[in-house]
Amino acid sequence: MLGNRSKSNQVAPPAETTSLIAGGTQIRGDVSFNGRLHVDGSVEGALHGDGDSAVLTLSNSGRIKGEIIAPHVIINGEVNGDVTATQRLELAAGARVEGNVYYKVMEMSAGAQINGKIVHRAEPPKQLAAPDEADEFALSGAART
Repeated sequence: MLGNRSKSNQVAPPAETTSLIAGGTQIRGDVSFNGRLHVDGSVEGALHGDGDSAVLTLSNSGRIKGEIIAPHVIINGEVNGDVTATQRLELAAGARVEGNVYYKVMEMSAGAQINGKIVHRAEPPKQLAAPDEADEFALSGAART
């Protein structure tokens, strides 16, 4: 047991972290986050979600003045700035966006408003791998001699 003492004191990081910007809280400056970020207050600055599982949720009382970039974005409040959802964007009935919206998949409820461009960003075309030299040699007819 003495050898395991240091291991038992270590706490494994949670698989998913949730952060809250509570109502009445005002943040000025850029925010980078992993996991989930729930905004009930206001943020003046860019929000950037790192990693494929990052989720930004803006409640109906939340306000953001700045750019949003995250894989998953759920909006039910007011945004003054461009929104880029690299995976999925959900606009609830109370969503008000003053800026351009870039998305891969979007769900928009009746009542949501966007004052800006709505741009679909599909995955870029995938480039085929170059053929191996052996394949090129066979295709050139040199192998038929």
